[in-house]
Amino acid sequence: MDANAPSTHPSLPPGEKVSEGRMRGRPPRYGQHRTRTTAARNFARQLRAQSTEAEKRLWRLLRDRRFSEFKFRRQYAFGSYFLDFYCATAKLAVELDGGGHGFPDQRTKDEKRNEFLASKGIHVLRFWNHQMRGELESIRFEIWHALMERTGREVEIAGYLPNPPAPSS
Repeated sequence: MDANAPSTHPSLPPGEKVSEGRMRGRPPRYGQHRTRTTAARNFARQLRAQSTEAEKRLWRLLRDRRFSEFKFRRQYAFGSYFLDFYCATAKLAVELDGGGHGFPDQRTKDEKRNEFLASKGIHVLRFWNHQMRGELESIRFEIWHALMERTGREVEIAGYLPNPPAPSS
């Protein structure tokens, strides 16, 4: 490396060294960070603190990369919306809805929200809160299937699905 060339590393604290080609820890992702207002951050914290039982149950499945090593975020701010659960790698949002989402005015808002998210390439899976009690395995499968599809891992889907019966003669 040319001694006069500008460094590609950010300024290090005094006494810190970086060996050529390597940095300590995670490399910075310049220009990829999100800027959030303090109000949005506090509102997301408030939503997380007031989670429904269904949201808490689903979060236990999705957190800490427990779900097929995909990282999910909870109450993720995107545009003017807060997504219940969001995986940036797969651009997948998972929403849990209570009874209020069944009313026509709320359904219209949800459709508008889905259109906005779709325009940004985000696929939304919606489930009712009560499904978390009786249909947990089917919800897990739907989320897994969407993750595999959206990340181009159709081979894993094909390996999971049973083979169709051979046609009889």
